[in-house]
Amino acid sequence: MQYRKLGSSDLNVSVIGLGTNNFGNPQRITDHAASAAVINQCLDLGINFIDTADMYGGGQSEVHIGEALKTRRKEAILATKFNIAKLEGESIKARIHRKIDESLAALQTDYIDLYQIHFPGNEVPQEEMLGPMNDLVVAGKVRYVGECNYSGWRHSQANNVSSKNGWAHMVSSQNYYNLFRRQVELELLPYCTADNVGFLPYFPLAGGWLTGKYKANDTPGESARRMVGQLQGDDAARQTLDKLDAYAAEKGHTILELAFSWLLAHRAVSSVIAGAMTPEQVTANSTAGDWVMTDEERDAIDAIAAWGGTSE
Repeated sequence: MQYRKLGSSDLNVSVIGLGTNNFGNPQRITDHAASAAVINQCLDLGINFIDTADMYGGGQSEVHIGEALKTRRKEAILATKFNIAKLEGESIKARIHRKIDESLAALQTDYIDLYQIHFPGNEVPQEEMLGPMNDLVVAGKVRYVGECNYSGWRHSQANNVSSKNGWAHMVSSQNYYNLFRRQVELELLPYCTADNVGFLPYFPLAGGWLTGKYKANDTPGESARRMVGQLQGDDAARQTLDKLDAYAAEKGHTILELAFSWLLAHRAVSSVIAGAMTPEQVTANSTAGDWVMTDEERDAIDAIAAWGGTSE
């Protein structure tokens, strides 16, 4: 397993991370033992970066992780997220302090390695979020802070506010990115590269489309239906997938390995967040980033999956 610094932090994260929105989901994994088996396989194979959120599995994802890590907490770099939606009279500061305490209790730990704001609204003043988040760092409840679903200008603005106030900077940015969803290339990814912000792509396989397991008439599961359904009905997407599959085979790799390694060929990417339902899937994911692409290989894949910078 390879490791990279998460942006400007001192966190050495595995280049393949574990996404845990399957845990506690009534349609995915409800058994604590099944979640523990996935997490233990990750740690055994050197995957140390585990990403969750207080909303995953209706709050049960954090509980599953806490149970699984009781004896192995120091082996993991643990990231979770909180949101400030539907305050209903609660102040942002009170929300942040309440949410961290709830997450710490669920995860059965006294610190979070990376605490990320999830789906923030642009109308919320940065100071109202960043001040309380810095309080958590000062208190030792959080080692580093980051964000999920910011634009590049919003992240830059946040770090400027933190600099003026002597607060902790956001060291990471998590966003939707794969070969068929490349909007972050317009401004967010270049910003992260230039400013040493660790970029964490989620949905790296486009709901399973980039595993090659879905054919034209297959019906994807509910969680993948929106992404895969759109691509299945797109002639150009199917043709692109076939070309990517052929290129991977020519290089002695699978389409899954191509998808992960292409993401890791971008300098700002610290870890690719990949979900897993079984220890076997963890094993497949763990080696998927071993292909260290040359710039020429990355550019060839870019040409196959050419994108004009438009669409949703």
